[in-house]
Amino acid sequence: MPPNSPLQLLTAARVAVVAGKGGVGKTTVTAVVARAAADQGLRVLVVELDGKPALGQLLGDGVALLSLTPQEALQEYLDSHGLARVARRLVTSGVIDVVATAAPGIDDIVVLGKLKQLERSGDWDLIVVDGPAAGHALTMLLAPAGMNDAVRAGPIRAQAVEVAEMLADPARAQVILVTVPETTPVNELVEAAYALEERVGVQLGPVVVNAVDDADALMLDAAPVGSSLRAAAEFRNGRRALHRQEVARLAELLAIPQLRLAHEPGHIDAAAVARLAASWSAM
Repeated sequence: MPPNSPLQLLTAARVAVVAGKGGVGKTTVTAVVARAAADQGLRVLVVELDGKPALGQLLGDGVALLSLTPQEALQEYLDSHGLARVARRLVTSGVIDVVATAAPGIDDIVVLGKLKQLERSGDWDLIVVDGPAAGHALTMLLAPAGMNDAVRAGPIRAQAVEVAEMLADPARAQVILVTVPETTPVNELVEAAYALEERVGVQLGPVVVNAVDDADALMLDAAPVGSSLRAAAEFRNGRRALHRQEVARLAELLAIPQLRLAHEPGHIDAAAVARLAASWSAM
C-alpha cells in the first residue's frame, strides 16, 4: 500500500468510526471504506449501529457485517459476567431499556466495549463502524470519560478505562468524518472535528468529502438563451463551482488529509460502491 495513499490513511487504525450529519452519505462511505480495504486483501468487519438493512446490500462479497444495538451489547455484557439468566429476563421484560435510560452512557459504554473486544480479538485487520450522526458520535465517544467520573470501581469502570485507552491510541482507533461539499455541512464537520479532538482526544482520520461534482464547466454556447437546456447547464456549472469552492474552504479550515468521492448519479448500490472503492485503490 503506497505511503499516504487513501487506503493507508483509512486503515491507519484497526477501528475506524465513520461519522457525519444525516444526509451526507455516511453509510455509503462506510461501505466504500470497507470495500476498498477488502479489495486489498484485508480482513474487514463492518459494524452498523442503527439497524440499517441497506448497508448489507452495499457491501457485496468478502466483507462481514455485524449489526449491534445497545440492548444486544448490554445483554452480551451481562452474559459474559455470569448473568445470562438475569439478562434474558431483563430483555423479555424490557428492563434493559430502562437500565440504559436510568444510567446515561452505559449503553454507549457497552457498545464501545464490544468494539474493543472485536479489536482485541485479532480476527480483523480493519473494523469499520457505521457510527451515529456526528452529535451522537461525540456523546458516545465522551461516554468513557463521563463513566470514569461517575463510577469509581467495578466492571463498568474497568470497561470505561479500557475503552478510553483504545480511543486514545491512534493505532487502535480513529474517527473518519464525512461531509458533502456544501456550506452548512462543511461548517458542521469543522465544528465536530474540533470537538472530537479537544473533548475526546481521539485521532481524526482523513475527512471524506462525498458526492463531489467538480468536473469542467459545461459549454453554454450550444444552448439557446432562455431554454431549459441552457438553464440546466447553468445550474450544473453553479453546483460545480460551489463544490470546488467548498472543498478548497474545508482544506483551509481543517489541516487534515482530505479524500473525495465523486458524485454517483442515481441510486447507490453495490456496483456504485465498488466503482468508488476502485477510485481510491487507483491512487
